[in-house]
Amino acid sequence: MTLRNLVYSVYERRLKAKLTGSPVPRHVGVLCDGNRRWAREMGLVDPNDGHRMGAKRIKELLRWCDEAGVGYVTLWLLSTDNLSRPAAELDPLLQIIEELTTELAEEGNPWRLRMVGALDVLPARHAAALKAAEERTHSHVGGAQVNIAVGYGGRREIIDAVRALLHEHAKAGTSLEELAETIDVDHISENLYTRGLPDPDLIIRTSGEQRLSGFMLWQSAHSEFYFCELNWPDFRRVDFLRALRSYATRQRRFGS
Repeated sequence: MTLRNLVYSVYERRLKAKLTGSPVPRHVGVLCDGNRRWAREMGLVDPNDGHRMGAKRIKELLRWCDEAGVGYVTLWLLSTDNLSRPAAELDPLLQIIEELTTELAEEGNPWRLRMVGALDVLPARHAAALKAAEERTHSHVGGAQVNIAVGYGGRREIIDAVRALLHEHAKAGTSLEELAETIDVDHISENLYTRGLPDPDLIIRTSGEQRLSGFMLWQSAHSEFYFCELNWPDFRRVDFLRALRSYATRQRRFGS
């Protein structure tokens, strides 16, 4: 072990000890950003080498979340905007995401998967593989529920929720005037991709960008945010513990 690694190991243990008894976010959202940037900085020609390294980091993150007692994790892996990338980059990225979810769904892993996004915008083969991975984890126990945000956009999610709400009330014979008088926050929440799940307590974004870029726009109204300068493949357990430490120091007032 190098001196640098030894120092980080000691620091990591101290951080973990200080977090004992501190509040832990029930639901953590993660924007796994900076994979392509990491590849460029490493001198790699293929940006998907960054995505491959980032995929390896995700399984480590889920173990850290389980150790900390986080019950829900939402990972934003592919936005609706990403779908406009050239096929030479998008096709390998979709394959990497498919392979990752298939691996997470393997027997022996404790995580329950849930796809959150508009899978209909994906090629049918990939969409079917993601749904199959989700179905194989229904009986998994002992780990977090992992929400895989693929083909996801916060604006698209809200539009889809409103559209579903209108269809539901049209079938019930409710007029638009009646719906306008009764619609409330819960009506929208019940039709989001994440319906039935608690809103994220903590949202982490890597790569130094300090914006949501459309991630969980509705659900993040009272979330705490943690922005990390590191690109996603460089995100370490010590960085995750720092995010938890930052969360533990916040006073959450929920607007009161």
